[in-house]
Amino acid sequence: LGPRNRGICAMTEMAKLRFANEAFYLAFQNRDFGVMDRVWAAAADVTCIHPGWGALITRDKVMASWRGILGNPDSPKVACRGVRARILGDTGVVLCYEQVAGAVLAATNIFVREGGEWKMTHHQAGPCDVAAADLEPEPEETPVQ
Repeated sequence: LGPRNRGICAMTEMAKLRFANEAFYLAFQNRDFGVMDRVWAAAADVTCIHPGWGALITRDKVMASWRGILGNPDSPKVACRGVRARILGDTGVVLCYEQVAGAVLAATNIFVREGGEWKMTHHQAGPCDVAAADLEPEPEETPVQ
């Protein structure tokens, strides 16, 4: 590929990575376990650290945690803000903030390519010293559909 085509491919992969991250948060917001299950890697090892929880290691434990969270009608809504994404070979790293019930959490989401798609292999969120009012507004973008 020439330099121009490599740039287009990189932009396409970045859009796919951002789409995978967005799908994760939409599944979270909509309490959709089926979508959440499809967002996570099936072949790669997965791990998750929810705020205040210990590390969850194995897909079974991670998905059981999401089943409980998404099935709880009292769990708060989550909004993703300030997305920053990088692609490092076959790994995608997304740093963002989560707005949850008036609090702001810093989150790291790690994705791997599996079957030609970006699949989540790690999620971690925890408290940070950023106020909701200090979050940068989301850039004007056409949503990936």
